[in-house]
Amino acid sequence: MRPIALLAALTVAAVLQGCSREPVQTRVHPPGQSLPDDTPLRGPAIAAAPAPATPSGDRSAAAVEPAAPVPLPAAEPAAPGAQAPLPKVQDVGDAQGALLLAQRPLLLPVVGVEPAALTDQYALPRGSQRVHEAIDIMAAKGTPVVAADDGRITKLFTSKPGGLTVYQYDPASQLAYYYAHLDRYADGLKEGMQVRRGDLIGYVGASGNANPQAPHLHFAVFRLGQPPKWWEGAPVNPYPALSRAAPAQQVASR
Repeated sequence: MRPIALLAALTVAAVLQGCSREPVQTRVHPPGQSLPDDTPLRGPAIAAAPAPATPSGDRSAAAVEPAAPVPLPAAEPAAPGAQAPLPKVQDVGDAQGALLLAQRPLLLPVVGVEPAALTDQYALPRGSQRVHEAIDIMAAKGTPVVAADDGRITKLFTSKPGGLTVYQYDPASQLAYYYAHLDRYADGLKEGMQVRRGDLIGYVGASGNANPQAPHLHFAVFRLGQPPKWWEGAPVNPYPALSRAAPAQQVASR
């Protein structure tokens, strides 16, 4: 009986291990190939954000803004030593990119989410040979997603794994910000337009390979080469910078 029991235990363990395997996270790819994103999450269901009341016939993006907007925190980089030190993480990703990102006055890109709610997911495995290389910011479907930094909308792209995505360059075209699994884009969003941090760019969703029961924003950062190419770069861990970023309490009023 003991050999049989041991064999049964090993069989169950093997089945559970196989069930826990998830789709592979891949790096940025050349044009013509999809940019695979993160695995569908197995988190609890999150209710959709209630749709704000809008006047009849008015479908503008401004309808999501509160009646009395609050000014965003100043966007000027803090002097050296003025901010709390970055948290230690298992993997910062590209070292040069991490230094550049640390100098950017980021805004947490999902309205209503506090930095304390974030966890470092950059080094989490995706399959046997890949890691996440991003952060998933959980929020209700329909929650506004805003630009994390000033810059330019470089590419609006739809892929099977990432769903509706946005690629944004920072002002110096040294870093690219990647927003994925959006439910929809903000009205009027287009490639080439300049944005300021806090500007509405889309809404949290579960498009692509995301779990419909766990809507979230998959947010990634990568350092661009020169000349910059939106589909190519060195991944950077966004968690240290976002962990001390200013929270977005609402969509910016311009």
